[in-house]
Amino acid sequence: MKVSIIVAASENGAIGRDNDLIWRFPNDTRFFKDTTLGHHVIMGRKNFESIPHKFRPLPNRVNIIVTRQENYTARECKVVNSIESALDVARQNQESAACIIGGGEIYQLALTKNLVDKIYLTRIHNNYEGDTFFKKLSSQWKEKSRIKYSADEKHPYDYSFITLEKN
Repeated sequence: MKVSIIVAASENGAIGRDNDLIWRFPNDTRFFKDTTLGHHVIMGRKNFESIPHKFRPLPNRVNIIVTRQENYTARECKVVNSIESALDVARQNQESAACIIGGGEIYQLALTKNLVDKIYLTRIHNNYEGDTFFKKLSSQWKEKSRIKYSADEKHPYDYSFITLEKN
């Protein structure tokens, strides 16, 4: 099973503030949906709770929540206490491509434990103030593709879809 991270980060690495997204980029939202649809998505509890009620659980995906809270429950979601357990659930369900969708702590944990094969990074070409960041990647990651887009009426800044894989 391939394990990927999907994340949108500003130039300074900001990915969120006050348990919410900092920006709304419709093309990034569409990319996220297209990439994760039909797959297992793994997220931290705070990230899950930041999703508006009408969108959770994320439809047409198996939602797996990682939390330290022993008795946490979420309707139509699987709840586990470690990222390894989340990956085990995906493997048991014969998933081919599990996606880690955040937040910052889960991303860092997955990278630190060397559990990730691919990163889908939407780089917003602007600096934002945030309280949650996607850390700078080590040299083990190699850029495989980059598609650049210019700002328009729905996207206030230039942005790029970047795919990275381990060297």
